[in-house]
Amino acid sequence: MPTKQVDVITLGAGGGAYPAAFRLARAGLTVAMVDPKGVMSGNCLAEGCVPSKAVREMAELYRTTRRFERFGLKGEVSVDFAAVMAHKDRVQRTRYTQHAGELEALADRLTLIKGRGRFKDANTIVVESDHGEETYRAKHVIIATGSDVFVPPVPGAELCITSHDLFALNPEVKRLPRRMVVIGGGYIGLETATFLRAFGSEVTVLEMMNQVLPGMDPDFVAGLEPLLDPAIRRVTGARVEAIEKTADGGFAVRYVLGEKTETVLADAVLMAAGRHPVLPDGIDALGMATKRGRIVVDETLRTNVANIYACGDVNGRVPLFHAAVGQSLVAARNILGGGQPLDYFDFSAVPTTIFTLPAAAYVGQTRAALKTRGVEAVEASYEFSEDSRAQIFDETQGEIRLFFEPGRLRLLGGWVIGMDAAQLVGEIGLAVSRHLTARDLAAFCDQHPMASEGISKAARRLF
Repeated sequence: MPTKQVDVITLGAGGGAYPAAFRLARAGLTVAMVDPKGVMSGNCLAEGCVPSKAVREMAELYRTTRRFERFGLKGEVSVDFAAVMAHKDRVQRTRYTQHAGELEALADRLTLIKGRGRFKDANTIVVESDHGEETYRAKHVIIATGSDVFVPPVPGAELCITSHDLFALNPEVKRLPRRMVVIGGGYIGLETATFLRAFGSEVTVLEMMNQVLPGMDPDFVAGLEPLLDPAIRRVTGARVEAIEKTADGGFAVRYVLGEKTETVLADAVLMAAGRHPVLPDGIDALGMATKRGRIVVDETLRTNVANIYACGDVNGRVPLFHAAVGQSLVAARNILGGGQPLDYFDFSAVPTTIFTLPAAAYVGQTRAALKTRGVEAVEASYEFSEDSRAQIFDETQGEIRLFFEPGRLRLLGGWVIGMDAAQLVGEIGLAVSRHLTARDLAAFCDQHPMASEGISKAARRLF
């Protein structure tokens, strides 16, 4: 079969690939996307951010409704977990249909191939599909193969469910587990723990490190933890030794805590020990640089192989969908420039939200990172206890906290713990990325009565 020629080929069709593919196709280039799923949007839509947040928002609505019962809202409210999961499926199908229409509009220049690609050389990709092998040659390649669930070598790990089993289209789990053990207290594990607890599950989180959300600013985590449902049992410093079936059809999770071995029983066990990048075959022969299983890129998203870019989770710099989208567009602009560096991605100003109930979010450099650099930032804060919107929703715990550069008062970072965190962090992130100062923020009139006005109010306290 003859080699097919395209201008650009992407390995993957998720957030690190399809924004670039569309941008390049609209500019007149021919583009092929290769993805084993055969659909666009990668793991985010398949089993990640979109379906999990569809479930999360139902849990939040239920939690809010129950809270308002004591303020006069009458009528018994209950949850049909199967219906919640069906809603999740509808959202996924809607978005897949939307993406298919977008792809159809550019069908003359953009092709999506269901298959798995491997490098033959820096410009040649061999695609393995159900129909055999095809060879493509391209001037530029974007690697956006994403990440997959990491399952540690623990005896009985095969008995666990993963985020795939919970959030994939037509998931394995359709009934709410009465007792759930979550192995891993990172953002995926902790978020899922709060959703399931809101619906009524008894939840235990086992985290190997000494804090949940390991690697995040300890003061940020300390601000969030008291806001979480105290019925969620959180055990840190717990090393899981084995998962075993029990006679009643459930599971026993054995773990070591200090010098003691303990066991917790469950009807289901969620393995949420993290994710790892998925690297395409053939990169070793190209001499492509990797570090700790991630492809090394610079701020232009170029690898050390001049015509190859790597975007999203596969480079491990900021493994979030929206970061992948931004990186993808930077790579596209640089490809349109003939491979010359015309655009750069700012890895330091990408918002991160922990979608627990309630949520918390941060962006830029916060207290721990600044102290590591020897910077004693000027801090300004706003407590939600004084916020009108937080009072309306009875969500008065938490805060907005901003970190400014001494002297110039340039905004370096910030966090939001509690009320509307996922929305508010975007405004803070834009200010960080545009190097705005406390004076800039103080001068802006955020809307009343919205929690966003706390950003300008915090900045005004410095003057």
